[in-house]
Amino acid sequence: MDSTRSDRTENSENNIIKEEINLQLHIWLPLFYVIYFCSFLIPGILFMLYIMLLYLPYFLEIRSFINLFTNVTPLIASISMPFVIIICYLIHLFIVALITRWFYQFSEKRSPSKSGIIPRNIPSKTLDHYHFRSFIIKYPKNAFSRGPFPWLLKWMFNFVGTNKIGKGTVIEEQLAGDRFVEIGKNSYLGTNPGISSHAVDGIFGNISFAKVKIGNNVTSGGFNCYAPGVEIGDNAWWLPMTGATKYNILKGDNYYFGTPLRKIFKKRLMEYLQVTEEDLQRAENLNKESEQLKIRKNKEQLE
Repeated sequence: MDSTRSDRTENSENNIIKEEINLQLHIWLPLFYVIYFCSFLIPGILFMLYIMLLYLPYFLEIRSFINLFTNVTPLIASISMPFVIIICYLIHLFIVALITRWFYQFSEKRSPSKSGIIPRNIPSKTLDHYHFRSFIIKYPKNAFSRGPFPWLLKWMFNFVGTNKIGKGTVIEEQLAGDRFVEIGKNSYLGTNPGISSHAVDGIFGNISFAKVKIGNNVTSGGFNCYAPGVEIGDNAWWLPMTGATKYNILKGDNYYFGTPLRKIFKKRLMEYLQVTEEDLQRAENLNKESEQLKIRKNKEQLE
């Protein structure tokens, strides 16, 4: 019996299709160098023109120390330096996003992103473009999020077309969340949320790829996890360290906590927040008063 079982396992292992992943580094690396060097080329030329034509002759080569503060031209040359650096840096970020948009949209035309299972042991155009898009978005994401203007990351995602993020939505520094994510308006995602539209089932297993949809006015605490296919309705609240499993569809107007997440009811919420019913009633009254004040102000403005 043992020998037959071992033969069956050996035959089943031999029947499994094993295929090495085609990383296509000969395509990825040149495209990365195009994005990297071209994004620095134009702002670098503009900055050197500023140095050679304005900063060097009208500031560095001035021999009189008094003239640096009495003449207008040296003052303009010195004061404009930080503004020129900021403008050149913003041009660099824009070119990064622009070139990435070209490559990303070209890949989407060849093989559009779709929800489903992507096998990794079978060579396919879908798998190749999945890895390509995953690679090509990494540098732009780090360039925007690690720079002095991290709030431009939302604009970059919308501009490139990897994600759709509504107005008024704030996303803190996050893990993954760089593609196939849709977030509504006026939502807040706390520190280090893990938003992943893809998950690998086991070591070198199939890829579960599905869009993550987050509605309007969703408030999420820190260190929360969103698995592929998660859909959250409007006006939902996630307490910190809450996680949703794959393809979990949640209605709005509810509080959620735990991993895997579940609804938290009024009594448990009061224990978690250490508040009383009087505190909740007071908060509701304050909300009603603020809404009434807004209505009054709007009426007064119309009158």
